[in-house]
Amino acid sequence: MFDTEMIHLKKVNTERNEEDMTRKERILEFVSTSDKALTTKEIADALGILRNNTSKELNILVREGQLTKIAGRPVKYQALDVSPKEVVIQEEIVDTLPPSEPQTDIFTTMIGRKDSLKTQIEQAKAAILYPPHGLNVLITGPTGSGKTYFANAMQQFALKQGVIENENLIVFNCADYAHNPQLLMSHLFGYVKGAFTGAQEDRDGLIQKADGGILFLDEVHRLPPEGQEMIFYFMDHGTYNKLGEIAKAHHANVRLICATTEDPESSLLKTFVRRIPIMIQMPKFEARTVREQLALLKRLLTLEANRIQKNILVSEDVVKALLGSVTFGNVGQLKSNIQLVCAQGFLNCVDQVDQIKLDFEQLPQNIKDGVSHLASDRARLSKLSQLLEPVLTIQPNGSAEILSDSDRYELPYNLYEIIGNKAALLKEEGLAQDAINNFIMTDINVHLKSFYRENKISRTEKNLNELVDQDILQLTKNIMQMLHTESGYPIGENFIYAMSLHLSSFIKRVQSGKPMREVSDDLVTMVKDYPEDLTLAQKIRDMLEEHYEFSVPESEVYYLAVLLISLNSVPKHGKVGVVVAAHGNHTATSMVQVVNELLGVDNLAAFDMSLQMSPTEALNEIIKKVVQVDRGNGVLLLVDMGSLGTFSGKITEKTDIKVKTIDMVTTAMVLEAARKTALIDSDLELVYNELRDFNGYSRKPEDPSEELEDVRPRAILALCSTGKGTAQKIKQILDEILADELVDDVSVLTVSMVGLKDQLDEIAKNYRVIATTGIADPNLGVPYISLEDLFKGEHGKKQLITQLDNSKTWYVEKSVKPVVPEVDQAMAIRYLEQYYTFINPKKIIGVLWGYCDLLEAETDLHLSASRRLALIMHLGGVIERVLLGAPVTMTAEQEAEYTASVWKRAVESADDYLKEKLDLTIAPAEEYYIAKLLDTELLKS
Repeated sequence: MFDTEMIHLKKVNTERNEEDMTRKERILEFVSTSDKALTTKEIADALGILRNNTSKELNILVREGQLTKIAGRPVKYQALDVSPKEVVIQEEIVDTLPPSEPQTDIFTTMIGRKDSLKTQIEQAKAAILYPPHGLNVLITGPTGSGKTYFANAMQQFALKQGVIENENLIVFNCADYAHNPQLLMSHLFGYVKGAFTGAQEDRDGLIQKADGGILFLDEVHRLPPEGQEMIFYFMDHGTYNKLGEIAKAHHANVRLICATTEDPESSLLKTFVRRIPIMIQMPKFEARTVREQLALLKRLLTLEANRIQKNILVSEDVVKALLGSVTFGNVGQLKSNIQLVCAQGFLNCVDQVDQIKLDFEQLPQNIKDGVSHLASDRARLSKLSQLLEPVLTIQPNGSAEILSDSDRYELPYNLYEIIGNKAALLKEEGLAQDAINNFIMTDINVHLKSFYRENKISRTEKNLNELVDQDILQLTKNIMQMLHTESGYPIGENFIYAMSLHLSSFIKRVQSGKPMREVSDDLVTMVKDYPEDLTLAQKIRDMLEEHYEFSVPESEVYYLAVLLISLNSVPKHGKVGVVVAAHGNHTATSMVQVVNELLGVDNLAAFDMSLQMSPTEALNEIIKKVVQVDRGNGVLLLVDMGSLGTFSGKITEKTDIKVKTIDMVTTAMVLEAARKTALIDSDLELVYNELRDFNGYSRKPEDPSEELEDVRPRAILALCSTGKGTAQKIKQILDEILADELVDDVSVLTVSMVGLKDQLDEIAKNYRVIATTGIADPNLGVPYISLEDLFKGEHGKKQLITQLDNSKTWYVEKSVKPVVPEVDQAMAIRYLEQYYTFINPKKIIGVLWGYCDLLEAETDLHLSASRRLALIMHLGGVIERVLLGAPVTMTAEQEAEYTASVWKRAVESADDYLKEKLDLTIAPAEEYYIAKLLDTELLKS
């Protein structure tokens, strides 16, 4: 393997290096003097160093930019003249095929084939190859985990192995026809002429199209029992009849692959499950190995590189952010995040010929947050750091692997062509580069948000399928298209829910032979004030008559007009936003996190002002936070002290956003602000005046009469055009939620939007309205739950339950409600783990707790729950800086101030305690800032 010269070189190097060279230097010199790339084994054998030690030093040298790594089997190393900050890794993204495995096996290129997907692939192959006709398969796993991808791979494997003849994978989404067995049967099995109105000729179903191949039943748990029975009869006998036929005269040889996100035992008939012998469980993204997660990221980046036809340079922090940003959507979420980041990078580097660069600072905040998510998993972060280089270069490989033409995360257009063309056009018009970037980035967000919103709507429609037929949903979409094309009518996300439910109620009334609703004079008068909406309602009437072939009464036109008028009403205001700003590294953040955990609100933001930051810097950062939480109804700024309390006028001047400031902020105050601003249309001035005199939840009322509760029973209003139909469906959903939660003191009232104001007086005599839901927000000053939120399953249920809890004392001005939790060591550990990487909170929490106890004893101060937590978080930062050798500094003036501080003796005593327990020496500058924290945080009333 080595020639005589190589052996001689080994001997000479070994003798000299043992005397005056480190192991790393020996390896660097050896590789640098070689005229070829060397493997780890060759280097280890030549130098007489253990292989694992050699590998460790080689990776360090690569990170330092002194060597470069050449991917392959085995990996090789060589010296190149490259920048130490930008090491390029020439890496083939698709796994190399082992020589022993045939090229026809698609699974050999699948990431995870030797680890997290090893068993799944063996199951898939066994199912495909099992004689004589294979076995039916059920693939389970969470959304975005790759079930459709895996089904496509199985189909390609079967085709290559010659066990099927049909080249097409036939896909059927069971959710589309979940509550219409007749339509389900016609699509799956076909129909004969005359089987139903509109059946003008015989037509084959998907079963026949899949003959000789594979039928993929996606979301199979959405099949009703009748549909499951149809399928398992076909599985048993291989024969079927078309809709309209009596005898089962047709035969097809079809293999079935089913997929579901649910537990098969609870969502499918046992008789159906028994007929599927192989169940394949796809893992979550977090269950994949770190090496696999990185490989998936690289493969998805290669897809983008192929589209752009440029190299993509990805920094180490960007890789960590992208992998850490996968919190709920598995590989699908990773793919959509990569597309957005690459689009941004492409825009920033559109003039560069051969590469784009992805930098951490350019990432959206939700993706940047991935780094902190990743930091909470120390083992994963450590492993990933070992695998990463400072900069990865992803090259187009010309053969991006896309197994499915129907990938729900695949953009239907080349976004980069759109960006490039628009950039060139704007540049020709003489626009500055910053203006071009802002213009096109807006365009990117519009395209991507539009695309993913469409996917989101298609997913939330599954919930609507439980209430209305697919046929009505499709008609609603046609109406939406007509309104958009002919009038530019604003279509909100609530439209599809409101219109489809209204039509469903009307059609069922017609089909049941019930009399049509009468039109009141008030309704006619109101609608005449909206002639455009009335005209559109008449066009919808024409579409209904054409579709259903019966006459629609004039009264329905008016009710349709009322619905359009209601849906066209744009809310006047949003919530009041809240920004919490305080001195210290984590003070404001800690308060906001406590409140978010309790209430789950979305209008809070925190700003932590370090003691070194200038007021000008703080003002600019707070402006960003104000803009972030502004919903069009002003922002409440809660501050602790000092210059922060003077910013409201300057913020309004710079942003045109009305801002009111309250100082001496506490966690209880933030909690109360969040509760009072949870209402849509909450008023800034009103909230400000109520909070200005707020002294916490534990004070006794001055006048006992102020604490009298409203004894009227609570009620939720379900609104629609008539108070019937849609409102009754909403009432049914709400009644089920209330029953599940054992809530028996809340009534659901169905109310018509027509003449609502006249009805409210009567309702108010008997009920206390705590929320409304329905086709549109009536702006009654109580929370409104949209139909979209209500149909989101657990999300809508959680929102309703939160409102029920809040409403127990909603009208009590001076209620006593001790809701702030007592901070304990477990809570402190959770916060420390989230924010710090290099300390072990579980091991040091006892010491930090003792530190706080000692400070209380030395100073006669009492630390409240939130202030103890703030001090512990600050101490976590102090210890981490000591461990990293990154101390803070103080000026001569600050040193003099600390010398005269009343806290100096107590802080030094507490720091001696830290030194004794942790063998750490705290610098005087750190002691100064702890004393400042006592000044700003512990002396507040």
